[in-house]
Amino acid sequence: MEIVETRIDDLIVLKPKVFGDSRGYFYEEYREDVLSSLGINVKFVQDNISKSVKNTIRGLHYQIGDFAQGKLCHVLVGKVLDVAVDIRFGSPTFGKCYAIELSDENHLFYWIPPGFAHGFAVLSETALFHYKCTAYYNKASEKTLLYNDPELNIDWKVETPIVSEKDLIGTKFSDIEKDFVFNK
Repeated sequence: MEIVETRIDDLIVLKPKVFGDSRGYFYEEYREDVLSSLGINVKFVQDNISKSVKNTIRGLHYQIGDFAQGKLCHVLVGKVLDVAVDIRFGSPTFGKCYAIELSDENHLFYWIPPGFAHGFAVLSETALFHYKCTAYYNKASEKTLLYNDPELNIDWKVETPIVSEKDLIGTKFSDIEKDFVFNK
């Protein structure tokens, strides 16, 4: 795998070695030793898959405390715009967003460590989105940042968003609590 630089510390985009021929393609989805050599030294405890239709926006979600999650994200089928927002107080990129298209064609992975709100928008007719998590899901620890907060000004690249009730009532960025502090 090779690292594709982002403009936000600790967010990492990974490009796997894809071996293709007339039959299709093959790549390693996960190798602990490779991720460790790239500085991602974590233990994954849960895998999640979501299937969504075009124009769906899921997010911006994060968990706090002992259940703060790092996520290794990629798309098995379709195309999404994957977005992370730095919510680490004191970070030089606090409040900044980084968005990247993940697809079944580019095979990119997106490492989002704890301290970021995360969401994605489906750009294809459907998408099958997979992510590995470093902590178990815990409803009591989950928080939602308002996906369309004007202060964040995220261009989700969808015209008529399909959004859950939970995501429609997320917290404004200016009202988030100091759940994460930048340490470097």
